[in-house]
Amino acid sequence: MPTATDLAAYSLPRQHPMTRSWVADDVRLGLLAEQHELDVTLANDLEIARRRAEVYAPGQPAELLLNRWTPVGDLHAMLSMRYEGGDAVKPFVDATPLTRAVRAADLVPLATAARAAYGVLGPRYLRLWSSEPLNAFEGTHVDRRFLAAPTESLRGREIPPELSFAPAANLDNYPRAVAAYAAIDAAHPDHPDQAKIETAEDLAESVAAGLLYDVLVDNEWAGYVGAHVNDETLGLPAYVVQEFILDPAYRGRGYGRYLPALLAEALPDDRPILLGVIHADNRSALEAANASGRIDVGGWFQVPL
Repeated sequence: MPTATDLAAYSLPRQHPMTRSWVADDVRLGLLAEQHELDVTLANDLEIARRRAEVYAPGQPAELLLNRWTPVGDLHAMLSMRYEGGDAVKPFVDATPLTRAVRAADLVPLATAARAAYGVLGPRYLRLWSSEPLNAFEGTHVDRRFLAAPTESLRGREIPPELSFAPAANLDNYPRAVAAYAAIDAAHPDHPDQAKIETAEDLAESVAAGLLYDVLVDNEWAGYVGAHVNDETLGLPAYVVQEFILDPAYRGRGYGRYLPALLAEALPDDRPILLGVIHADNRSALEAANASGRIDVGGWFQVPL
């Protein structure tokens, strides 16, 4: 079983080449090692595996829920049993990290290994991460993409004069944000699987940290944009977009492309990257992110099982 430091050394070369110029390798290796500590823990801690089995696989042995460092041809993969959003009826197998970048020829052997390890639990797909472009692997399904840029590169952009930010002092407008999500869900039935509003409790923490902002149009509330600190996202010292919603009355005006710039202006300077995770089927959000100056630095894809 490799150490978290070993896993970080495997993960770093797999990152998008552009991101390698944003953060020094030694800093990123340290952050990736912190990220992979959980992978190692989940491969060894039987008590955690027992608690997971009670929730997700009653009657199954705890050992079945352990991560597995598995040889697959000329590579090794850390196979892990996962559940979308913690939902026991949405099982899948994750294969991250790998000892090298995944190739098309690896997909069938990796899927075979995933079924051998966890088939009794009925996983629906194998999830892999790659810095290759969207739809690089034929026969797979899309998942979430990572859109990122140095915060400094997003600042100083021309913003429509009616559009502004203000730190959210409270969650008085949270019901309006919930209604905005509901309106999008009603118009786009696939949207609930692509994005969900953060809980009031989570956004209250962002308010307390000064990282939730009211979007204003002509000084009227038009939505929320928020961020949180997450050093476990691709090993980048980043602010990660936590919430991004516009009231339906203000959608369709092209404002989405300007919100990352306003967020970059508002955020403290202690983290050099702004990163967001967007489902590949959420085309409008992807287009807005690309138009804002962020770039697609990779993402997950699914191999049906």
